[in-house]
Amino acid sequence: MKEGSYKREFRFCIDRGGTFTDVYAEVPGEQRCRAIKLLSVDPANYEDAPAEGIRRILEEVTGQKIPRSDKIPTYPIEWIRMGTTVATNALLERKGERLALCVTNGFKDLLQIGNQSRPKIFDLTVAKPSPLFQAVIEVDERVQLALDGEVESERVVKGVSGELLEIVKPLDEEALKPLLEGLLKRGITSIAVVFLHSYIYPVHELAVERLAKALGFKQVSLSSALTPMVRVVPRGFTATVDAYLTPVIKDYLSGFLSRFDEELDKVNVLFMQSDGGLTPENRFSGHKAILSGPAGGVVGYARTTFGLETENPLIGFDMGGTSTDVSRYAGSYEQVLETQTAGVMIQAPQLDINTVAAGGGSKLKFQLGAFRVGPESVGAHPGPVCYRKGGELAVTDANLLLGRVIPDYFPSIFGPNENEPLDLEATREAFCKLSDIINSHRREKYPSSRDMTVEEIAIGFIDVANEAMCRPIRELTEMKGHETRKHTLACFGGAGPQHACAIARALGMREVIIHRYCGILSAYGMGLADVIEEAQEPYAAIYGSDSMVEVSKRSKVLTEQVRQQLRVQGFKDENIHTDLYLNLRYEGTDTAMMIRTPQDGSNNYAGKFVKRFRQEYGFELQKRNILISDVRVRGVGVTDMLKPVAMEKTVGEPKAEKFYQVYYGNGWQETPVYILKNLGYGHTIKGPAIIMNGNSTLLIEPVCRAAITKHGNIRIEIGSVPTNTELSIKVADVVQLSIFNNRFMGIAEQMGRTLQRTSISTNIKERLDFSCALFSPDGGLVANAPHIPVHLGAMSSTVRWQLRYWGENLKEGDVLVTNHPCAGGSHLPDVTVITPVFRDGKLIFFVASRGHHAEIGGITPGSMPPLSKTIWEEGASIKAFKLVEQGIFQEGGIIKLFQTHIFDECRNYTDGAPRMIPGTRRLEDNLSDLRAQVAANQRGIILIGELIEQYSLDIVQTYMKHVQTNAEAAVREMLKSIAARAAKQSNLEKQGPLVTLVAEDYMDDGSVIHLKLTIDEEKGEAFFDFEGTSPEVYGNWNAPEAVTTAAVIYCLRCLVDVDIPLNQGCLAPVSIHIPLGSLLSPSEKAAVVGGNVLTSQRVTDVVLTAFQACACSQGCTNNLTFGDNTFGYYETIGGGCGAGPGWNGTSGVQCHMTNTRITDPEILEQRYPVLLHRFGLRENSGGAGQFKGGNGIIREIEYRSPMTVSILSERRVHAPKGLMGGQDGARGQNFLIRKDGRRVYLGGKNTVDVQPGEILQILTPGGGGWGCTS
Repeated sequence: MKEGSYKREFRFCIDRGGTFTDVYAEVPGEQRCRAIKLLSVDPANYEDAPAEGIRRILEEVTGQKIPRSDKIPTYPIEWIRMGTTVATNALLERKGERLALCVTNGFKDLLQIGNQSRPKIFDLTVAKPSPLFQAVIEVDERVQLALDGEVESERVVKGVSGELLEIVKPLDEEALKPLLEGLLKRGITSIAVVFLHSYIYPVHELAVERLAKALGFKQVSLSSALTPMVRVVPRGFTATVDAYLTPVIKDYLSGFLSRFDEELDKVNVLFMQSDGGLTPENRFSGHKAILSGPAGGVVGYARTTFGLETENPLIGFDMGGTSTDVSRYAGSYEQVLETQTAGVMIQAPQLDINTVAAGGGSKLKFQLGAFRVGPESVGAHPGPVCYRKGGELAVTDANLLLGRVIPDYFPSIFGPNENEPLDLEATREAFCKLSDIINSHRREKYPSSRDMTVEEIAIGFIDVANEAMCRPIRELTEMKGHETRKHTLACFGGAGPQHACAIARALGMREVIIHRYCGILSAYGMGLADVIEEAQEPYAAIYGSDSMVEVSKRSKVLTEQVRQQLRVQGFKDENIHTDLYLNLRYEGTDTAMMIRTPQDGSNNYAGKFVKRFRQEYGFELQKRNILISDVRVRGVGVTDMLKPVAMEKTVGEPKAEKFYQVYYGNGWQETPVYILKNLGYGHTIKGPAIIMNGNSTLLIEPVCRAAITKHGNIRIEIGSVPTNTELSIKVADVVQLSIFNNRFMGIAEQMGRTLQRTSISTNIKERLDFSCALFSPDGGLVANAPHIPVHLGAMSSTVRWQLRYWGENLKEGDVLVTNHPCAGGSHLPDVTVITPVFRDGKLIFFVASRGHHAEIGGITPGSMPPLSKTIWEEGASIKAFKLVEQGIFQEGGIIKLFQTHIFDECRNYTDGAPRMIPGTRRLEDNLSDLRAQVAANQRGIILIGELIEQYSLDIVQTYMKHVQTNAEAAVREMLKSIAARAAKQSNLEKQGPLVTLVAEDYMDDGSVIHLKLTIDEEKGEAFFDFEGTSPEVYGNWNAPEAVTTAAVIYCLRCLVDVDIPLNQGCLAPVSIHIPLGSLLSPSEKAAVVGGNVLTSQRVTDVVLTAFQACACSQGCTNNLTFGDNTFGYYETIGGGCGAGPGWNGTSGVQCHMTNTRITDPEILEQRYPVLLHRFGLRENSGGAGQFKGGNGIIREIEYRSPMTVSILSERRVHAPKGLMGGQDGARGQNFLIRKDGRRVYLGGKNTVDVQPGEILQILTPGGGGWGCTS
């Protein structure tokens, strides 16, 4: 191609996705833009899709041939901007660079353990993504935070944040060198370096970088350089992601850039980062590339809609083939500093984009009497049925059947030879087969019900899919204190415009904006983005005038850094602007917020922090210091490359090209089809109508009106519809059953989000030790968000106990509080707040929230005393109290219940005098968390009220019963299938339809838990008989009946292959007999604090052993508390999971009845006077077998001041059992290592006063193995 008249006039915006690559180009001439869509991978036709798109457009516009074998000429090109999913795909498919992890000695397994929670609580296999690194080097170095009173010296130095640190072990480079050389010999040339507290003392990491580069390593990623922020686990994951992906990105970019001629350096080439900013190739790194493609879409709708098309805040709705991305924009980009992708935490500024597994390719299923959409996808191959490749029914098929996808407007690229149109007949035939199954089920359940047509079934699936996509939108807005209905829906993506009207209506929105480039908006957004440079450093100080002087000094240095980086890229100072951010948090909390410079010129960061905190969390913390954690400067190089062009107003009416029959809720309607390129500014189109925009279908539903804006976009006004939806109260509509299941569960989840946001305690806010639920008027569970398994179904007995106790004395405006085991509680720290809801004086439902309070009183700090013998020793016990009475918060009464008490029933062991049991040591935290629970309940009440307004009270209460009936049917089917599978078990007795299974196990004191399980395989019923279980024990591992109920529900849910709703119906086909006076049904005076966290695990092991589902897991939660009169700390420690038929047990994870997170090592050492020496896997502690049990954990904590330490644990005597010939897992052990080196065995349950320098060593149990090794 010869250099001609086109001199630096072409501009290219590219989104290289996983399936398709979109190229938008601004070109010279009359037609200012071109767009092209290519397969991202098509080796038969081209090597690289973005380069091929550029080549084709240059050829097309200039008329000059560019052979594929030639370099692409760059003289016509002004700039290229690209987003790519290369990094995301490499992470998902685990196809990154081979790398090694260099980590502080004692922490080689830190990133494998992570926060020790498991991804899916009902997955017995505990499937976790594989680690990114192939080798680990433990480096013998260590620094620790200095204690108060220490001063700078040779060993005590000032860190970047201003904090003092003690260099416990300097880095030994000579010892490290041969270890690094060994990696190079193995072919590993990429390393991630992660040292504890390196974010404030990066000296050791920098020394490793110098040594590694001198030895020849190609990629060295330092955690301290990438994200200099506290919390070593996410910082470590970020470093490994960077070391894993950056070489892949560099290789790809090198290949892409090599396809251009030697003058490429004269072209401005930039790449999109996860934070919505552009960066040059040499600064584009792996940890900032994960959201490269989706970020372009957010920039695209934000810059073209907000302020131009509407003043409302926006919800971005990007619906693709396999998933839907949801985001929010209200004048500034909403960012998060920590996200999780493909099982890996990444700590870096990223746009806040939520992804839900629902898209055009989501599978449609009819399971257990309800419609289900996704989360599985049919994929691109074979794809939906209509793709002619033998696929399964998907959302795209439903839209095709309903006339919302029109084959005439789609290219003939389907079938084996990719030359046929969409197959409507095959789709209709598949729906007919499905309709036979659905109608057969309906006739069996409701003989008088009318058969559903295939169209009703298809639109039913669309409604269910829409509800699934509404849930993340509600969460994104309302969890941050925004009203969803006050937003405008900014819709784009291939499939989104077909669903936009229905989604907006369901959310109460009145307006939808669809960009004219909606199908390629992510590509278009690349041309709208600015270049971003950031610099950040930690700074630890109390917010105030003195600290702000230091902030000013630091910010000037950081500002000059980012300005210089932008100057190097060609930006003049007048095109650069910077923003200062302070990362602020309240003292004693982990909830930090990045606060941007106030726009009013006041420089009052604290005031802005308090205002935002109150908006998001509903309260502010009085008399608490505000702490500065980090100083960050964000520099923006303003580009203004693409600008929207205003159109001339069009005269005349729009003309429809054709008319088609399209199905809506009330039947088929003739619907005009318009072509967007033939429409102009000022045209309005009344629904129903379809606007075709290339291959993208825009559905304008009835009672909606579309208008073409002056920028050529489509604004849709969502017309009002009847607020009350009519449904039969006699027959359960199979579509609405799914929708109500979703809505009820969504309400419980939003209650949980509210509780997490508004609580103050670490246990609830960070460790997520809480549950929320809603109940029918009789106290039956309707929906229980599955936060903590031990809470499942347990709150129903609590609600029913209160209902019986209060009776007619329950009034509107009352809120109840209870924690006593005899009132349906689990153990005293789990406090339940219940709100009865009335309408016209009639009780219509309940909402409840249960949260673990870190301090409730009792004989030891942390309220988890290992040696308690009576309930009174464990803290404040409340059977029934009105926390709020007719709208008045009863603060005086609840304070009295939490305070110190003298008990005649609880006497000293020496002189027999009544004992004074300490009350709560954190009263203000208790009161704050109780208010948060009340707020969570109120959130549930508001959401159910909205549901009642939409459907009516009768319908909502009827569907409360229907969802329970549906769950009952699901469990019955599951029990029938289990009975059939159990016929092959060795522990089986069979008499007619009755299948009997027997199992038992022992607590460490020798008490037995015995189960005889009888299943009726004809009726699908089960009888769990715990007769033969030992009596109540003189200890605290007695378990209230609610705990056993929760364990049974958990086990049943684990054995079901589908996502059944968790409600009272699950227990309808199940009978549970627990002998009164046994350790599973103790007296009301019995100590029970360990039953919830220890015995529940043993019950679970016994039930799963009876089913022969898997070997025993660690059978314990290893409860550790320590503190003094000024503080208390509580954690639970993971262990090994049991192996099963076809899988090895997972190591170092929370098992079964809990899933709480563990505190990050740096946070632990920052907050408390302790030093964590070791946190890793306990090698070979998992039982051997054909499939090996998971390994336990070793945790070693040195105490740096005097305090009281308590351990409450099990499986120290009786090992976790193997199954089917597999070996037992190793028993746990607890040791105290004295300053003189003596190791003292503490047993499973003990309290000890420790002195500075003494070390607690906890070795948690491994899981049992499965199957004989032979």
